[in-house]
Amino acid sequence: MKQVHLVISGNVQGVGFRASMRRRARNNDVTGWVKNLENGKVEAVLEGEEDNVAKIMEWARKGPNVANVENIELEEKQPEYIETFEIKRN
Repeated sequence: MKQVHLVISGNVQGVGFRASMRRRARNNDVTGWVKNLENGKVEAVLEGEEDNVAKIMEWARKGPNVANVENIELEEKQPEYIETFEIKRN
């Protein structure tokens, strides 16, 4: 079990990033959450088997077609055994 905390910057809001990440996470048995930040970035926590988390992280480097990911800050954390994947609202 692995958990990572991501902060994604670039043109990542208003492009379907959160909904796409939720769909991909759920399809790959990854739990956690994703939300927009006031500074224009997207923050996410991904938790699951290492290979599954790696798939979502690889996708996040590009995001949806209309996104332009410039940078991802990554921090590994201790798993919290989150049960679902959700979009958090501010």
